[in-house]
Amino acid sequence: MTVAAHPATTPADPAGPARMAGPGGLAELYAEIQQFYARQMRLLDDGEAEAWAETFAEDGVFAANAHPEPFTGRAAIAAGARRATDDFAARGIRRRHWLGMLSLEPKDEHTVLVRSYAQVIETPRAGQPVLRASTGCADLLVRRDGRWLVLDRRIHRDDLG
Repeated sequence: MTVAAHPATTPADPAGPARMAGPGGLAELYAEIQQFYARQMRLLDDGEAEAWAETFAEDGVFAANAHPEPFTGRAAIAAGARRATDDFAARGIRRRHWLGMLSLEPKDEHTVLVRSYAQVIETPRAGQPVLRASTGCADLLVRRDGRWLVLDRRIHRDDLG
């Protein structure tokens, strides 16, 4: 499985990611990023599409091989998420996103490339959970006004090649 490379990335600092991660080092950065994703996925799974979209930069991009075109800009990302969450709710399907195996590559003190795997589990009302999708993700995160935002998200569903 491969995830398309981010066009906006630059080579990592030769001094190593720990120096770029700040005074707390890579472990602190990892915990911070993991908490960001826990909050972000919970917002989406709870149907809070607009709040979820707020975790993207205003000029953010959401691209997936399951969609013909990327969603560009926070408003477009919010609209796409709202359509999807409303559709699943209308069909009585509860979705859960599980994100793991995070690999961080700090680019500078305000930019981190994060690669991860994500699984999407769907549970129909009164039904059994089903693993609906297995994906690879690559996010370019930026720190703006003291908080992390997704500048560019690339999702590659394994079943779509």
